[in-house]
Amino acid sequence: MDADEQSVDTIAIQLTRLQRHRDRVAAQLRTRDGVDPAAFAILFRLLCDGPMRSGALADAVHSDASTVSRQVAQLVERKLVERQADPSDGRATVLVVTEHGRAVAEQIRRRKRENLTRVTAAWTPQDRAAFARLLTQFVDDFEQAKPSMLAAIRIDKDLYNTRTENDS
Repeated sequence: MDADEQSVDTIAIQLTRLQRHRDRVAAQLRTRDGVDPAAFAILFRLLCDGPMRSGALADAVHSDASTVSRQVAQLVERKLVERQADPSDGRATVLVVTEHGRAVAEQIRRRKRENLTRVTAAWTPQDRAAFARLLTQFVDDFEQAKPSMLAAIRIDKDLYNTRTENDS
């Protein structure tokens, strides 16, 4: 294995480690306040993009409508988000962040900054800037590559299923 392959393997391993840590923290947060941490992504998307319909929100957070509906219900129940008549079509509703939701979002944003500052405390400002740039590039490239990755997984799955059927 050459150095580039080792680097890619290391990235994959570290992303898996990070996801496991995030999953554990998310489970602890979920049990503490009852809100699925993924629901907070909805809150922040509404803050960034403004009021929108549930379907548009599902697209914006790259999720399915049923998952977004469940998460929105949690946010509405805790009065972080409310449903209002859509100004362009009174028969439809849009989701709007409440003042309480804005305050909670700011508290979460502050806590995230504090936690990331703890994690990167020994880093230079240049290292933080380089990591921010590379992480943004990684996520952008991931989004762009996602359709071809999913297509490759479908091909692998079809190939596996064909082999399994032929082995029977």
